[in-house]
Amino acid sequence: MQENRKEQDAAFAAEFNADVSREKIAEVYAEALAGACDAVQADFDSVLEEFASLFADVFAAWPKLEEIFNSAMVSAGEKSRILDEILGSSSEMFRNFLKTVNRRGRLDLLRDMYRQCAVLSRRRHGHVAVQITTAAPLDETVRESLVAQLRKLVKGEPDITAVVDPETIGGIIVRVGDTLFDASIATQLKNVRQQMIDRSAHEIQSRRNSFSNTEGN
Repeated sequence: MQENRKEQDAAFAAEFNADVSREKIAEVYAEALAGACDAVQADFDSVLEEFASLFADVFAAWPKLEEIFNSAMVSAGEKSRILDEILGSSSEMFRNFLKTVNRRGRLDLLRDMYRQCAVLSRRRHGHVAVQITTAAPLDETVRESLVAQLRKLVKGEPDITAVVDPETIGGIIVRVGDTLFDASIATQLKNVRQQMIDRSAHEIQSRRNSFSNTEGN
């Protein structure tokens, strides 16, 4: 039983790390695309619309295309040929971006890249992604109060994703990017417990030091 649990934990950790890596890689590509647009004064939001059209118009009409792009069994050369066929009316910026992504073997991350581009675009327009975790759903009054406070915290307009987790016990956990603001009761209890352990350890050490000094005298 213990071995099975360890295997499950290892599998979960591997999957979680893979998701984090995908997100980080996609974020790098999104920032590179935005930077390339800025360098030639191209409209990043217009390129983002082309990106959205790739999923809404092309992949929706030919789902097999996305499977081909995600497959490691299909060569980069074949994928490049397909890109030439479907990107005829696309901007040079978007074509070059997809060709670069293909050369680096990352077409399987297109949806992740699009999501990161969308987040980056909203950030450029003053919006900040915020995840709020609470033990119970937020009512509208509390939500409005939080939004008002978060505007000051993030210095922008918070785009809130609400998550309900009964294990939070109470309070609220706010995540802004990689920064965590944790005010849950569970965390407070954990912190208090740790403080008590630290205080006890300090007292024990102080007594040992005092005892050692007494023996020395």
